[in-house]
Amino acid sequence: MPTLKIVQTGDPVLRQQARPLTHDELALSGTQLLIALMRDTMRDAPGVGLAAPQIGESIQLVVIEDLVEDPDRERTTVPFHVLVNPTLTIVGDETVDAFEGCLSFAGYTMIVPRARRVTVEALNERGEPVTIEASGWYARILQHEIDHLRGIVCCDRMDSRTLSTTENHARHWRTATATEVKSAVALPLPDE
Repeated sequence: MPTLKIVQTGDPVLRQQARPLTHDELALSGTQLLIALMRDTMRDAPGVGLAAPQIGESIQLVVIEDLVEDPDRERTTVPFHVLVNPTLTIVGDETVDAFEGCLSFAGYTMIVPRARRVTVEALNERGEPVTIEASGWYARILQHEIDHLRGIVCCDRMDSRTLSTTENHARHWRTATATEVKSAVALPLPDE
């Protein structure tokens, strides 16, 4: 199956509030084809999530799949699934700083603070209600993708001094913790 073009930061569609999908729209064969194309585009990129605005469609539709296990980053395997018209609720007040990339901000990575735990209510691709309770990396993916539906890109939430090309991240920061990186790039204190 062919893949779709991923729009990049600066495209106005990434700054719009996406509109909800109706049950009738979700049932259309064209919407189901779009879901399959988004899945294949996400996998080809490769990425762990893709929101419809990232392929130029201002609708509340997200696909997610993460096949990586990394206990150090609270990352567990998440099978492919679809979220339609999601609402996200932060659970607790604990946040985690971690590097994030974005398919619509290609070639860059940055430290973004995110809530450790969230709850998401949405519809699946069949229009059935689903509730997801997530923590760690999966919670981060959900927040990142649902932000796209609200016109928010990860650079809006980043610690701006940590912005790095992916090449420089691999060269200088790959093994560093978020705390170590933030300390290394902090502004020097002015002389008293």
